[in-house]
Amino acid sequence: MKVPSPGESISEVEIAQWLVEDGDYVEKDQAIAEVDSDKATLELPAEESGTITLKAEDGDTVAVGAVVCLIDTSAEKPAGFESAPIEEAPAVEDKAVPAKVEANKAAPSPDPIAKKTYASGTPSIAAAKIMKENGVAPNQVNGAGKDGRITKQDVVAAMASGFSPNATQGWGGTRDSEPQKMSLMRRKIAERLVAVKNETAMLTTFNEVDMKPIMDLRTKYKKAFADHHEVNLGFMSFFTKAVTEALNLYPAVNSQIEGKEMIMHDYADIGIAVSSPKGLMVPVVRNAEQMSLAEIEREIKRLAIKARDGKITPDEMTGGTFTITNGGVFGSMLSTPIINPPQSAILGMHNIVQRPVAIDGEVVIRPIMYVALSYDHRVIDGKESVSFLVKVKEMLENPERMIFGSKDPVEVLLGL
Repeated sequence: MKVPSPGESISEVEIAQWLVEDGDYVEKDQAIAEVDSDKATLELPAEESGTITLKAEDGDTVAVGAVVCLIDTSAEKPAGFESAPIEEAPAVEDKAVPAKVEANKAAPSPDPIAKKTYASGTPSIAAAKIMKENGVAPNQVNGAGKDGRITKQDVVAAMASGFSPNATQGWGGTRDSEPQKMSLMRRKIAERLVAVKNETAMLTTFNEVDMKPIMDLRTKYKKAFADHHEVNLGFMSFFTKAVTEALNLYPAVNSQIEGKEMIMHDYADIGIAVSSPKGLMVPVVRNAEQMSLAEIEREIKRLAIKARDGKITPDEMTGGTFTITNGGVFGSMLSTPIINPPQSAILGMHNIVQRPVAIDGEVVIRPIMYVALSYDHRVIDGKESVSFLVKVKEMLENPERMIFGSKDPVEVLLGL
């Protein structure tokens, strides 16, 4: 088997982890390895059934098209061999458990695959890797796989829902240190971030948004919206829509430098930064300027699920023209986000806090969010960056303006 190309411009990958051992019998389409590119982690499926011979080690960097394993297709399936369980569908897996257990009781044999069975609470290879990377203890995850084993999806679900404070794993107190090799994707992220700081004239401008109008609108319509569109109405769709309208008015914010030219985009492909077990990923919502709020919500949900399950493809994370990142979900009050190259700007959202503000000469308490726009001053002037952020603020505080292309509804009615 040769390493397939994960996407355009990717010339090498890293063997993150073999999911099988040398000499194992594998079935066609069974996931045999996880490979890291500089954009995503992908599973490598077996091309044929047979006995596998590994030609690369965990952590090896191999060129696209290089041979990483051999599969002897003439090998017969070992007696008692069970197909690898499908972790993505634990419900189907559970239904088959009783029959398999009865079969094992009826015909016990020294199964060479027995070493791969898992006791209740034991993580699979893929699950153990994610748990180690994120400091998750086995007692923090409920195993829904065969015989109670912990699958990759169990770990992802547990991380997404949060952990009980009583179940957290404490310090070991051993004073041991353990070197851990950075993944190819993490190394690439590090290189790109350093390059941004060194190669761009990055500045950040700030503003604050009164979130009460959007919060009131969501409270009034969220049930009807969810019933009609079968997706929840979140803040991200409002911010995405406000950004696309502002980008239409200030196209330089949607541009990028390529050599000695400034590339202007007549579309808005918005990158949405999401947290995943592999780190921060930025899937792209294509042509967001043409989408409704419901379409944006559905696309963000689809991409976020794929990113968190490790199923996102490189093509779904490339080609963005502007990025939105939400540190508020982790409690960030204010930050200066770093531009996602080759883009020229990024909008940072933060947490919503009840703050005293002056409105019509009186001090009132309002839900306020601080927002930050980091931009490349080589492409975007201060006037454009500040005006862009002010326009985003205006539309978020007057949501109806998003419907009328950033204009006041009365102005539209009067033809102004």
